[in-house]
Amino acid sequence: MVFETEFPVRYYETDQMGVVHHSNYVRYFECARNVMMETLGYPIQKCEEDGITIPVVKVECHYKYPARMGDTVKAVAEIKKAPMAKLEVEQAVYNQEGVLCAQGLVVLGFLNKETGHPARCPEILRDIIQKNI
Repeated sequence: MVFETEFPVRYYETDQMGVVHHSNYVRYFECARNVMMETLGYPIQKCEEDGITIPVVKVECHYKYPARMGDTVKAVAEIKKAPMAKLEVEQAVYNQEGVLCAQGLVVLGFLNKETGHPARCPEILRDIIQKNI
């Protein structure tokens, strides 16, 4: 399952050289994950209403090519296996020419919202993912 979203690089995301600051790629990854959850029909707000939070427990980001002011970037999220106690999302960011700017992996956990204790992936989310991978 691959999910994508596109948006322009904003001035405040760049440094004095007009290059996207490295910290923003993690935010771009999050934009793609939000689109992923919405597209799956189980947005993060619904998950939280159901009593589960989804914290990021690990982020890997490998920088390949600088995105710049004026670029339009495409953020991508891909799930390759069904989650149990964690959800691994492969992520990438491309510029408007299709050049890979960054790629990485984000691992999400599941916590009971009331207790803060680890939980399994919500059954509804697991079922949706299993049907689509």
